[in-house]
Amino acid sequence: MAIEDAVQREAGHLEAAHLEQDSAPAHMPVVSLSDVALTGIYEISKILTGPNRLETTLSSVVNLLSSFLQMRHGVISLLEDDGIPDITVGVGWNEGTDARYRARLPEKAIGQVIATAVPLIAENVASHPAFSAADAAALGASDDSRVSFIGVPIRVAARVIGTLTIDRVWDGRSVFRLDSDVRFLTMVANLIGQTVQLHRVVSRDRERLMAESGRLQKELSELKPARERRKVYVDGIIGDSPEIRALLDKITIVAKSHSPVLLRGESGTGKELIAKAIHELSNRAKGPFIKLNCAALPESVLESELFGHEKGAFTGAVGARKGRFELADKGTLFLDEIGEISPSFQAKLLRVLQEQEFERVGGSHTLKVNVRVVAATNRNLEEAVARNEFRADLYYRISVIPILVPSLRDRRGDIPLLASEFLERFNRENGRELLFGRDAMDVLTSCGFPGNVRELENCVQRTATLAQGESIHSDDFACRHNECLSALLWRNPADIGTRRSVDIPLPVVSAPPPSATGEAANSNTAPRIPAPVPISVPMAPASAAAAAAVARPAVEDEDLTERERLVDAMERAGWVQAKAARLLGLTPRQIGYALKKHDIEIKRF
Repeated sequence: MAIEDAVQREAGHLEAAHLEQDSAPAHMPVVSLSDVALTGIYEISKILTGPNRLETTLSSVVNLLSSFLQMRHGVISLLEDDGIPDITVGVGWNEGTDARYRARLPEKAIGQVIATAVPLIAENVASHPAFSAADAAALGASDDSRVSFIGVPIRVAARVIGTLTIDRVWDGRSVFRLDSDVRFLTMVANLIGQTVQLHRVVSRDRERLMAESGRLQKELSELKPARERRKVYVDGIIGDSPEIRALLDKITIVAKSHSPVLLRGESGTGKELIAKAIHELSNRAKGPFIKLNCAALPESVLESELFGHEKGAFTGAVGARKGRFELADKGTLFLDEIGEISPSFQAKLLRVLQEQEFERVGGSHTLKVNVRVVAATNRNLEEAVARNEFRADLYYRISVIPILVPSLRDRRGDIPLLASEFLERFNRENGRELLFGRDAMDVLTSCGFPGNVRELENCVQRTATLAQGESIHSDDFACRHNECLSALLWRNPADIGTRRSVDIPLPVVSAPPPSATGEAANSNTAPRIPAPVPISVPMAPASAAAAAAVARPAVEDEDLTERERLVDAMERAGWVQAKAARLLGLTPRQIGYALKKHDIEIKRF
């Protein structure tokens, strides 16, 4: 009805236009409205078929409309499939101007066009019911300025996907043909609708093809053999065996997260290098990497080292000091030998790991940090938890991502690479040019290396130092002359049967006997040191006669007692020989001999 009323009102204007046309000079050419509309549709269709961005194309269409219509502003507004405004463009569109053009749209009038799918014509927006006073003011309508408005729907089939609107100011002299303008704008809106539909179909197909390409590439990478995948190289970690490649692939994935990591493995396998690699491959690489050996410090010192202390917190604390957690803020903290901390300190450490906050020793101010903790141990923490030697809640906190570092004997293929690197390093430091002979590498690959990479490095340095020629051969190794004492830690017990044994006193701590008067010994009295009990420990090879001359225990079952003491010490030390040796007052080499003599299998974690 609005269109019919407007058309009837314009009839008088059309007659006046015809009279003006009849009175025009005969020499002036007269262009029909249909020719103007046809030319406009042709020019607009060329723009819509151009290979440009959709927003740029629509802005060019609005700009061209001003050449064929008397208009002040033109706006094209498109909707998403759910009805949310998507694109709003006008003349001179650029990035970030959608909101400015959207502010010119009268919300109620646009909603009517979208809901009815029928064009809306308003000769004067100030008096039209579809326009509020704010809308009229936004369009510049006033008592002295009459603003007209035309809005047509942009459709795809029967669905409205947007609107095309124009507004014009009537100066009292111009003659507007609203019916012709509406038909022209409707044709333009139909062309825009087809173009928008084509752009959206192409965009959806492109996204679908990209997703399908990504899926196929992922499947292809999973089907590729492991050796064909991109290899990860980490500074300081040498090896190309399947075990080390799998380890590097795993730490590459683990490094992307912020979860705590627990490194498990024997001593000398390079757990600290793995921890540093995790740090350098993570987004914390620019932050600090702080490390601390928990077994090297007593509990009182360990607390000050980790949490820091305030001035005067204890004797010798002459100033405040930051702890390792503070120093590692926004970085990584590596806690080696975490299985050796006492149960009382485990509770303090648990709070920091859970809350990422703590107080310095002697302080009351709570400090907040952002630290990723990477812990390492060679103990069997599961058994320690079962024996109540390690807190279960702390175990679950640090063992979010457990990583097993393989021993050197599990990746013997890396021994030539490691040995060559250690020899090259020795040559640089000592100005020599030694090389490995073929038989030398055979000796290294046949060794067990219970000390793992650390023992291999020591073996290469020792052999290179003592080598006389320009090459290292098999005879240059100490094990070929029965001088490699560490070989006792991995050879079969049968190989040790021909070795001479020697008596090494093993201290036995016992309570002092009561005094003659039956009273307890005075505390000021020096404690009585019991006589040492001999333990037969194998030493360097010797003749069978020398072995027969070794003193025998006086009691038949004394060997069993010695074995029990050794096993007890090893269990209390977490099967770390150096710590068990300190408990028994022996050297690590002596306790190694004793363990082999009693055929005590060393537990590896």
